[in-house]
Amino acid sequence: MVDLSGADLSGIDRPPSLVDRAKAMILTPKDEWAKIALETTPQGDILKSYVLPLAAIGPVASLIGGQVFGYGAFGFSYRPPLIGALISAALAYGLSILGVFILSLIVDALAPKFDGQGNKLAAFKLVAYSYTAAWLAGIFGLIPSLAFFGLLGIYSFYVLYTGVTPLMKVPESKAGGYLAVTIISAIVVYAIVGVVVGRTTAAFIGNPLTASNDQVSGKLTVPGGGSVDLGKLQQATKQMEAAANGKSPPVAPDRMKALLPETIGSYQRTATEGVGAGAMGSTAQGTYTSGDKSFTLRIADMSALGALSGLGAAMGVEQSKEDANSYERTTTVNGQIQTEAWNKTTNSGKFGTTVNNRFMIEAEGSAGSIDELKQAVGSIDHDDLVDLVG
Repeated sequence: MVDLSGADLSGIDRPPSLVDRAKAMILTPKDEWAKIALETTPQGDILKSYVLPLAAIGPVASLIGGQVFGYGAFGFSYRPPLIGALISAALAYGLSILGVFILSLIVDALAPKFDGQGNKLAAFKLVAYSYTAAWLAGIFGLIPSLAFFGLLGIYSFYVLYTGVTPLMKVPESKAGGYLAVTIISAIVVYAIVGVVVGRTTAAFIGNPLTASNDQVSGKLTVPGGGSVDLGKLQQATKQMEAAANGKSPPVAPDRMKALLPETIGSYQRTATEGVGAGAMGSTAQGTYTSGDKSFTLRIADMSALGALSGLGAAMGVEQSKEDANSYERTTTVNGQIQTEAWNKTTNSGKFGTTVNNRFMIEAEGSAGSIDELKQAVGSIDHDDLVDLVG
């Protein structure tokens, strides 16, 4: 038997201090995820030593900032009643922690769908540690006029992306799609949190400030994540709010089908189809055939989900992948997300672009070249499409 009584076992499967871990998650997330993947620290310990203290930063900072400095502009100042502010902070804190558990369950369930491995502990670690930047950014709430810089928490999306493969074993080729679905889930979860906190707080302190008409502009540089167009970010937020309140219902499929041309070059339209999904959006598409070539031209009204493309455009989304026979690209062109893919072996691919951060026009299938698919997308008049809203 080996005597380990005198050995130093302090570094075995023991996570670093909160400060060291948080620093590493900000500066070297890729290297830190490799270490985290090997740790077997229970959820309860991660919750107590990491999640609880960091998640408290935002609510506590906002509570203190609101009481000491108040909120306001142009000579108007407002300090919320202490009881209402305490309730708001407590709710925000409790629901944000609940959100970590909910989102980790979603992350765990999604992993196998993207060829990853479901693992509840790994999913919890991925969500808990990736929120580091967002939680630390909450300190700006200490001075309400600087709370705007809480947008730096967007860096958490990048950190989350770097942890998808080492923790959930999702292939790098599918990490982007996995991240996108996870982000949508996170937005839904925390939108619910925001509604609960907002309505409960309003019941106690009212809503004396109306800032929805205030305009912001400019760009904010995010470490590791490029820059954020603040004007587009605000526009996307308002779009989601309008759709959620039923102020911007999806366009009827038949109205979009009317925009599908009968011919595109040598291609003839052989079939049409329209699908409505209530508040989630609607789709109209046509099948175009020329000899042995055939593709689908699709127009989709993404409704509230279209705002997600607006968020992507605000962040200047760029991605590319290429090998000897094929390529895939995602770019931001004139403020709109544009996707392109082509396989030379099969002479097939797709080309799509968003319109007004609400509609998606996409051509997908076999064709003589990617230019024919681009021509198909270009056959839909953007102005006519936007005019359908209303």
